[in-house]
Amino acid sequence: MTQIAMPQPDPLILAKRERIIAGLQERVPAQWVITEEDERRPYETDALTAYRRLPLAVVLPGSTEEVAAILSFLSRERVKIIPRGAGTSLSGGALPQEDAVVVGVGRLNKVLDVDFANRTARVQSGITNLAVTTHISPDGFFYAPDPSSQLACTIAGNIAMNSGGAHCLKYGVTTNNILGVRMVLLDGTIVDFGGETFDQPGYDWLSLIIGSEGQFGIVTEATLRILRAAEGARPCLLGFDKVEDAGACVAAIIASGIIPVAIEYMDQTAIRICEDFAHAGYPLDVAAMLIVEVEGADAEIDVLLTHIEKVAREHGARIVKVSKSEAESAAIWKGRKSAFGATGRIADYLCMDGTIPTGQLPYVLNRIGEIVAHHRLRVANVFHAGDGNLHPLILFNANDDDELERAEQAGNEILELCVEVGGCLTGEHGVGIEKRDLMEKQFTSVDLDQQIRVKLLFDPDWLLNPAKVFPLNLHPLPLGRAA
Repeated sequence: MTQIAMPQPDPLILAKRERIIAGLQERVPAQWVITEEDERRPYETDALTAYRRLPLAVVLPGSTEEVAAILSFLSRERVKIIPRGAGTSLSGGALPQEDAVVVGVGRLNKVLDVDFANRTARVQSGITNLAVTTHISPDGFFYAPDPSSQLACTIAGNIAMNSGGAHCLKYGVTTNNILGVRMVLLDGTIVDFGGETFDQPGYDWLSLIIGSEGQFGIVTEATLRILRAAEGARPCLLGFDKVEDAGACVAAIIASGIIPVAIEYMDQTAIRICEDFAHAGYPLDVAAMLIVEVEGADAEIDVLLTHIEKVAREHGARIVKVSKSEAESAAIWKGRKSAFGATGRIADYLCMDGTIPTGQLPYVLNRIGEIVAHHRLRVANVFHAGDGNLHPLILFNANDDDELERAEQAGNEILELCVEVGGCLTGEHGVGIEKRDLMEKQFTSVDLDQQIRVKLLFDPDWLLNPAKVFPLNLHPLPLGRAA
């Protein structure tokens, strides 16, 4: 059986389901209130598919004002609210409960304004990550955060989890690229935090909101920092016969004074899985591979790649392959960006998201292999090596409860290892339910008490995305018997 507990639904809320649905239909057109069981099924889980709960109802507002009306109504009725973007969360962040209403922002998907002179774009939060760059790329600009799920994931979800992506090594994660947000509070109040410049007066509310996992309100608009695209970019592949050498090479490249746009790591299992899917030209006879991308003018790129090759050779790289064309570069990145989907073709998996100091990579990679082998499972390692954000994919059979339990235990031990070496539980996937019960491994009781106090300021009745982030034993309100 699965190990992560969820509260039992409140029978009082279930009993007034028809009244709640009627209230929602008074506030948005009835076609955007989803009530039938088959139509609610797509919302019963997110990308952490081992856990499923059928929500009470789903509502898809079409404006900030409709979101405000919905939250005001549901909070008065004391109904739990599950904010949802595209449902690509890998930590169970959008997992509903049977007595909760899912509020999806997928219809809020427009670019509202672009100011190229000041390098900003104001968008609705339901727009996909990739759609932002697609909209501004004809003018030579891009939006830097690029999660692997960027084709589907929304800006709302990126803000909730502080998402990063392959290029965050140079350009930072979501919190480094958001200038302002419009958010609806639990009582329906619409507030604006930040603006169109980096240095806003007063408290830094954005740093509190970004990464808050839907615990404080629902973001409906965001002002993004957009960047001028570089003159050119080129990746190279580095192949190693030892995983420890690849890990050491990552730290050595950064220590040499070069900050590439991206440094991505793949072990042999991940290489074979991705090559079989994408036919990217990956070397199949190496134990580990790095994808290192640099950008600038052609002459600058040549100098940087020459230096990187020297460092790589000094750390045991047997294969160095530099992209020779845009098509080859696209294929290299297609393989990496397809890693999660390609892995899903051959097995179920749990995707971990711990972050460690890069100097600990050789030791941690070795320990991950030992941990997974101890639990009689397999692992495919593919992650953002440049900033130490690990994404080991623990392979298992979801139809075997024993395998799922062993996979979860292995995952917990890997995340605890990350904390032990000076890292943290999450880099970009958030806490959700997956890491909720590990929070006490990283934070003291005083730390967690302060975090909960902030949560209660925004949500005193604990209605926004409840049973997430904080261990259930620390919940200040009764949640009912855990299931």
